[in-house]
Amino acid sequence: MVESYHGVYVSVIYGLHVSCERGMMKKALHKDFEFIVEVPTIATLDHNPATFDITPESLENVNATILAQIPKFKITGKLHRSTCSINQPFTGEVIIVESCAPVRAIELQLVRVESISVDGIYTREATEIQNIQIGEGDVCRDMVVPMYMVFPRLFSCPTVISTMFKIEFEVNLVVVFGDGYMVTENFPITITREATA
Repeated sequence: MVESYHGVYVSVIYGLHVSCERGMMKKALHKDFEFIVEVPTIATLDHNPATFDITPESLENVNATILAQIPKFKITGKLHRSTCSINQPFTGEVIIVESCAPVRAIELQLVRVESISVDGIYTREATEIQNIQIGEGDVCRDMVVPMYMVFPRLFSCPTVISTMFKIEFEVNLVVVFGDGYMVTENFPITITREATA
């Protein structure tokens, strides 16, 4: 079984439909009821933190002329784990080591990636589930800013990879500078559900 999940292109919904015929002179009763299915998985959680460094030189998909205009900055941090239990929050930390431009905001986005297979070819669509602002204003340099995000119940589920569809998740760290530039770093994550005793 696949866990209950409400997406844009893929939804997994379990429900009951009950009908009660009450005889010739009375109207029949009907009731629909959705219930949530949670499926524990056997997976080992990755407890090794993943570190990252973001500088203008490390950015991808940036034109060379635009790259010369980007103010100098250095952002470091770590994700506490890239394989996460859905029952536990996603955590990590980010540090603005240096930035010539003032920082306007730091945001953490949870993105779901839904893929549907048609004749063995997957069509991939990414949509944002939630966006949490973890820093506002010109964040102090060399200060640890904690990342903490709880997975929303109906809009997230353990990662699913099947022959018909895939449900995967990513976390984007977005740093918005005061001069209008925005830097986004993408981290693919795997979500699991641990069996509870």
